[in-house]
Amino acid sequence: MKTSEIRQRFLDFFAERGHLVQPSSSLLYNDPTLLFVNAGMVPMKPYFLGEEQPPARTLASVQKCVRTLDIEEVGKTTRHGTFFQMCGNFSFGEYFKSGAIQHAWDLITTAQDAGGLGFDPDTIWVTVLEGDDEAAGLWREIAGLPAERIQARGLLDNYWHMGVPGPGGPNSEIYVDRGPAYGPDGGPVVDEDRFLEIWNLVFMQYELSAVRAKDDFDVMRPLPKPQIDTGAGLERIAYLLQGVDNLYEIDEIYPVIGRAVELSGRQYGTDHDDDVRLRVVADHVRSALMLMADGVTPGNEARGYVLRRLLRRSVRAMRLLGVTDRVLPELLPVSRDLMGLSYPEVLQSWERISQAAYAEEDAFRRTLVAGTQLFEGAVRTARTEQRDTLAGEQVFQLHDTYGFPYDLTLEMAAEQGLQVDREGFAALMREQRDRAKADARAKKGAGQNLEAYSAVRADGETPFLGYTELLTETTVRAVVADGVSRPSAGEGETVELVLDRTPFYPESGGQDADGGEIIADGLRAEVVDVQRPVPGLITHRVRITFGEVAVGDTVRAQVDTTARMDSCRAHSATHVVHAALRQLLGPTAVQAGSYNRPGYLRFDFNATQALTPGLREEIEGVSNEAIRSDLEVTATEMPLQRAKDLGAMAMFGEKYGDVVRMVELGGPWSRELCGGTHVESSAQIGLLTLTAESSIGSGVRRVEAFVGADAFDHLARERALVAHLSDLLKVQPDQLTDRVERLVGQLRTVEKELAAVRGQQLLARGAEIAGAATDVAGTAFVGRTLEGVGGADLRTLATDVRGRLGERPGVVALAGVADGKVSLVVATTAAARERGLQAGTLVGVGAPVVGGRGGGKADIAQGGGTDVDAAPDALGAIERAVRAEAAGS
Repeated sequence: MKTSEIRQRFLDFFAERGHLVQPSSSLLYNDPTLLFVNAGMVPMKPYFLGEEQPPARTLASVQKCVRTLDIEEVGKTTRHGTFFQMCGNFSFGEYFKSGAIQHAWDLITTAQDAGGLGFDPDTIWVTVLEGDDEAAGLWREIAGLPAERIQARGLLDNYWHMGVPGPGGPNSEIYVDRGPAYGPDGGPVVDEDRFLEIWNLVFMQYELSAVRAKDDFDVMRPLPKPQIDTGAGLERIAYLLQGVDNLYEIDEIYPVIGRAVELSGRQYGTDHDDDVRLRVVADHVRSALMLMADGVTPGNEARGYVLRRLLRRSVRAMRLLGVTDRVLPELLPVSRDLMGLSYPEVLQSWERISQAAYAEEDAFRRTLVAGTQLFEGAVRTARTEQRDTLAGEQVFQLHDTYGFPYDLTLEMAAEQGLQVDREGFAALMREQRDRAKADARAKKGAGQNLEAYSAVRADGETPFLGYTELLTETTVRAVVADGVSRPSAGEGETVELVLDRTPFYPESGGQDADGGEIIADGLRAEVVDVQRPVPGLITHRVRITFGEVAVGDTVRAQVDTTARMDSCRAHSATHVVHAALRQLLGPTAVQAGSYNRPGYLRFDFNATQALTPGLREEIEGVSNEAIRSDLEVTATEMPLQRAKDLGAMAMFGEKYGDVVRMVELGGPWSRELCGGTHVESSAQIGLLTLTAESSIGSGVRRVEAFVGADAFDHLARERALVAHLSDLLKVQPDQLTDRVERLVGQLRTVEKELAAVRGQQLLARGAEIAGAATDVAGTAFVGRTLEGVGGADLRTLATDVRGRLGERPGVVALAGVADGKVSLVVATTAAARERGLQAGTLVGVGAPVVGGRGGGKADIAQGGGTDVDAAPDALGAIERAVRAEAAGS
């Protein structure tokens, strides 16, 4: 049975039993505690916490998930995958333990020709929480399982919670016995390879007030309505039903291994190390594909770093399999064709995905070349210091700073007859992971103190009236200070107010929050921020400048109308820029983020190259043409699928309900899902002027612009600057460009003349520097630190000094110190190169000493760093390397 068929069979089974099928959410779920969706229940979290009402009392889904904590285990076990799909059924007070057990048993044991999965009932084992006699009894009653196939385990294995205060409860896990060929008998408590878990039924029946660890928490109270959350691993079910040994061999993954085998000439199943590498390739290629389909681009932080790591590990694994050519253009399309069957977004975004992935591989191939030079420098240092082990710090720097793979370092070190300080490297990696976990805990903790907001939200949401009203009479529902509800607040305090309705727009969708005032007789409070701490609830952070406010007070909420109109202009202009970019760059210019406030916008989009000046002018021109055309701006609520059918653009990672708000400018020219505030027609924007374009990460560009009066002010400042320069240079404005170009040309001529004079002065010192050469194991060695000399002059001097050494073996190493930086240049004579002394290798020894890197050819190489005081030490390291190599030759 194909994986896609199992997926559909699961959904059909629960749909027939009254469950509302939910589409998979994006992997980039809008949750500050998570990097990616890592469990099938994550999109259901607001329902379990009571922050939102579920669309039905029973739901079912197959959710895309990514887990990165086990990335190093990928390929080594049968069950660790980075990307996986979690099948789940959920009940919000409709059924509980007996219903969950009955559904699970029916699906897994019903014959395949009757719509089930067809597992042999005699192979099924289950675990329950110690003391949960009810669950054990239901398994005996419903499934007829004998007592010996129902095993009790402790909290670490059979209790589930989210890691933060909220719902939790015991769980029951379902296992399939794969037979004696896979391990010893005795059930899951003995061996979890032979007895493979396929489904976890969570009986959420308590509200937890504090969570310290998996098995250390405080129970506050029973939930008013017990809930069911289940998770079944689609890939695990697939490889059991498809009769293969591990998840890497199922129909959605193995074809990538097959293509990698063709490219490498290796055989799968004959060598353990090769098999691990082939599985890594298959897993990581698929995982990277799915992340990019949901909008992630390679980068150096957070989600982008995870993607970069997956892509680079794939390339590295293929390199270890002997393939040095580009591999992603061969492997990624295979995974695209497999995953596109269930996830159409993969096919729709293919052009953008492939561009980003292939550019990342090219960049990594360049890194491998540079990393090899740094590795060789580390080897030289180790040999000079007569060590047979590469220091953990050097290996970590190669891995973490320069992206050079650890496994490749191990292999290359072994080829050189060297060991690696694995313990030192591991310790540094642990420190890095601990820092990451601490950061994650900090983020998680930041979202914990929501009890006051959730209590208010339980009484109803906050209606937003701001699309049509800017002044509203309303009632204070709650006063919150530092996460704690209070009855009132007084003059001079800054607190949060929850109103029973509001015209204030809360910060969201890239739009800044409204400002304004909340007033009443005897009260004046300045609104400084507006947020949604929990879904459906709007809070107003206010500074009380006069009087007192109390729960139940009737007040007037007044939005700053001027700032609101400027925000509308900026937000509508953001849509205009997005449409202009897609018109000129094509569909790959997908939004990657945005921010707008009164008079200003910035827009991030996917692109592999910078915008040319001409293209920037075109974007600005198309945008202002759309503004002048006075395009009608409309906002319409409609079903999500209807908006998608109309081509409405959605933001990656945003959560959309069944009914969405689609904003149009000029009909089909710009259609986006958006909850922000907008002008009524594009002419109200007034004017747009682009002010900047830059890179904010690999494959992501940013444009910034002023709009409306701020655009006019910006142009007025530029006009004043032009007038000042024209007056200063005594030319007309239209002659300014020519005059500045002539001045620049004259300055360059003078700079060249000065450089020539400096060069002559330096060359005059060449004889003196060459004369100071010392003998180092039969090699003439020149090492000199020069103050105030930069890279280009240093290179010229090094070449001159080398020429003065004649035909004897000679190495020239110069360190120039200028502007707080160190430049290193190493030059070698032909006779020195015959003795194995390579300039590129030698500069690679010295550059890390000054906190940098370097490289070049065998005859001359250049590098540098920022540690000025270490320049003499760098020359000393180079001299020791010369001595070691010359002595060895």
